[in-house]
Amino acid sequence: MTTRVPDFAAIGEEFDAYVGAIGYATMVTVDARHRPRTRVLIPVWEVVDGAPLGWLATFPTPVKLAHLAGNPHANFSYWAPGINSVAVDAVAEWTEIPADKRRVWQLYRRTSPTGAGYDLGAFWRSPEDPQLVVLRRGASR
Repeated sequence: MTTRVPDFAAIGEEFDAYVGAIGYATMVTVDARHRPRTRVLIPVWEVVDGAPLGWLATFPTPVKLAHLAGNPHANFSYWAPGINSVAVDAVAEWTEIPADKRRVWQLYRRTSPTGAGYDLGAFWRSPEDPQLVVLRRGASR
């Protein structure tokens, strides 16, 4: 069942609880031939101007780069036994802005507002590490 609400605030606490309890999301992108590709990862979310804004600290793999260059639409799906599922349709964009990278580093470090983050230092030296790229995901409308 899909839940439609007038604004995110109506489901924000429930969203945070589910995403925080589940942690891992399946991200779906599509290639140039419209074939889906999934990967399991840990995004973090915050609310900006009353809407969810997701962030993903990741490595810029050729597959992710190609898929999102061809089609920036992605889906993030959370599911666990005994917990309702959460699906987020999003438009993703890469950001190399140093302030964004530092912000995302801190969001993950604080375990994110939803409780799903982790210490990015396990994979990258710092927010300035050139191997760290940040994917910004706003909900599609």
